Amino acid sequence: MEHVFAYPGDGINGLLAAWGRAENDPRFIQSRHEEMSAFQAVGYAKFSGRVGVCAATSGPGAIHLLNGLYDAKLDHVPVVAIVGQTNRSAMGGSYQQEVDLLSLYKDVASDFCEMVTVPEQLPNVLDRAIRTAVARRSVTAVIVPADVQELDYSPPEHAFKMVPSSLDMPHYAPVPEDEDLRRAADALNSCGKIALLIGQGARGARAEVQAVADRLGAGVAKALLGKDALDDDLPYVTGAIGLLGTRPSYEMMRECDGLLVVGSSFPYSQFLPEYGQARAVQIDLDPHMVGLRYPFEVNLVGDAARTLRRLLPLLEPVEDPAWRTKIEDNVARWWEVMERRAGVEARPVNPEYVFHALDGLLPENVILSADSGSAANWYARHLKLRGAMRGSLSGTLATMGPGVPYAIGAKFAHGDRPAIALVGDGAMQMNGMAELITVAKYWQEWADPRLVVAVLNNQDLNQVTWEMRAMSGAPQFLPSQSLPDVAYADFARSLGLTGLRVEKPEEVRGAWESALAADRPCVLDFVTDPAVPPIPPHATLDQIEAAAASVLKGDSDGAAMVRQGFKAKVQEFLAGRH
Repeated sequence: MEHVFAYPGDGINGLLAAWGRAENDPRFIQSRHEEMSAFQAVGYAKFSGRVGVCAATSGPGAIHLLNGLYDAKLDHVPVVAIVGQTNRSAMGGSYQQEVDLLSLYKDVASDFCEMVTVPEQLPNVLDRAIRTAVARRSVTAVIVPADVQELDYSPPEHAFKMVPSSLDMPHYAPVPEDEDLRRAADALNSCGKIALLIGQGARGARAEVQAVADRLGAGVAKALLGKDALDDDLPYVTGAIGLLGTRPSYEMMRECDGLLVVGSSFPYSQFLPEYGQARAVQIDLDPHMVGLRYPFEVNLVGDAARTLRRLLPLLEPVEDPAWRTKIEDNVARWWEVMERRAGVEARPVNPEYVFHALDGLLPENVILSADSGSAANWYARHLKLRGAMRGSLSGTLATMGPGVPYAIGAKFAHGDRPAIALVGDGAMQMNGMAELITVAKYWQEWADPRLVVAVLNNQDLNQVTWEMRAMSGAPQFLPSQSLPDVAYADFARSLGLTGLRVEKPEEVRGAWESALAADRPCVLDFVTDPAVPPIPPHATLDQIEAAAASVLKGDSDGAAMVRQGFKAKVQEFLAGRH
């Protein structure tokens, strides 16, 4: 434990004093809000591979942590929360800031949530919290009443009802039984058109996934949390799957007769093959997570890399390359569609072009975070992650607000690597602007000072606006969706950071180049067109009719919506025709 992302309060005064006596080891990293502390711990854990730790005071501070902690829980990220509580003598007395934290935290920290009532208890409880978070890739919580924090410490004795702890943390990598591997191989060998779906659990199995995909002549789709698990520039990698996914991933799942899922609990089963269409095998480290989402014929519990290495010799090489060739043709055509859509004129800047221009400029060791909303669409579809590049977002909770604090957590995990946060103006106004103060506080100690925050300033809560149109046939509701135009770049400059406002397409690439060459963090304020549609790869007739109905009902941006939607869709028909 090297960093604790936290915000102070009198409910943890005793802990703060202890931090001072320990000369700030582990390092106390101060955010602007407890929710941001939790998000920073999640980002740190995601990008470092270590446990993230956050801390907060009693009552309101502990409550504020919850959203970030649920983000960790749902994305299976190890995070430990340390929170204060009112004095033991006041509990049950409706005292100031008294909240029943054991009840409040029993869901988010369901694997381990304990209150420390005597000093001798603390080493074992803290040890168990860390071990459980790592072993179960989960959230755990330690609650320490304020008066307990002030007691003199004495270690647990060698005595009855005293529980010692130890320091060693083992690593383990289970593998399935040979018979289960043979059953999986038999199922896959019987198929002629196999699709792979990988998630974050396959991140350490890049070479093994490639070897299996080549042996089976398969294409590989990726859940969003696994976007950095395999290079996007491989010709058979179809990219993201689901509502934010690609057309090649959608078509591959509709046509395959075999499915191998590795390290993913992708929740939207409607994007997987029809039930009964494909013989399916799943590999997951956690026995609690196997068998979900699809009627898998074989469920293999084991480490992705070791399991695939043992499975590979049992797989028969593909003889007919037609399936792989078709997938590669679809992928090549899709990237042309993306390039064409990025080139569509918009008013003033096409957000797809913002991401397309960034793709060719990405540093080879960059760490990317994307916020929820339309920014996540463009992150999923336009950026080709490759090599050592890392990227993540709030995958399962899909909460607004983690983009900037994730990047801050990444910088404390890897201060020598550049980070880029891709956020909408709604998320930036919600909390990103305040966390620029945190960036300003710490950036000079990072070996590589580059942290770029790119804001899609379209003055609209854009993803919800499009969901209202496509799912409900409702026009944009301006009282809820319209956002004020904020001078994000000016605010960054007021903090001593770099800031650029971009209002013309021809300025986009130069802005990215300037930000990536800057000697300090930079905010790029891209003024983008809210009418550019995040069209899903499988847009149904019902959704098209609903969006059209929203225009007839008086959508305030109806004409632009129709214009941009038509121009975006027509690029799919033009791709491949020269």
